[in-house]
Amino acid sequence: MKKVSVLFVCMGNICRSPTAEGVFRHLVQQNGLSAHIQTDSAGTHAYHVGEAPDRRAQTTARKRGVDLSDLRARRANAVDFEKFDFVLAMDRDNYHNLAALCPSGQENKLYMFLEFAPQLGIKEVPDPYYGGDSGFEQVFDMVEQASQGLLDTIRERYGIA
Repeated sequence: MKKVSVLFVCMGNICRSPTAEGVFRHLVQQNGLSAHIQTDSAGTHAYHVGEAPDRRAQTTARKRGVDLSDLRARRANAVDFEKFDFVLAMDRDNYHNLAALCPSGQENKLYMFLEFAPQLGIKEVPDPYYGGDSGFEQVFDMVEQASQGLLDTIRERYGIA
C-alpha cells in the first residue's frame, strides 16, 4: 500500500504548520499508522528557511507531549503537489499562494486545514506569531481537532484500519 502523504502550510513555517505537522504526526504514531502516513510542513514565504519552530510553538507542544524540535522550515513549491496527497493551508492567504503554485490537474489536493474540523465554525487557523502564549494554545487546540478529522478522512478514503 502506498503511503498517504500530508503537507501542512502556513506563511513562514515556524508556528502553525510545524505545530500541525507535529500534532498530526503524533496522532498518527499513537494510532500505529506511521507505516501508512507521512508528514511534512512548509511555508509560502522563505523568511525562516532552515530555522526550528518558534520557541513558543515548541513550548506549547512540549507541554502537551508533542515534540517539534526536529522540524526545520522550508518553502513550499510546485513539486509538493506531485509528492503530497493533501496540501493543507492554514489560512486563505496561504491557500491563494498555494493555488498559484499548483500545477494543472493537482487542484484536488489543496484544502483549508480547518475543513477537517467543521465543528469549530471557522475556516482559518489564526497566526499566533505577534501575540502572546495564549495564541499558541488556541492554535494547538484547533490543530488537534482538525488533525483528528483529517485522520478520520484518510482512514475512510484509503481504507486504513
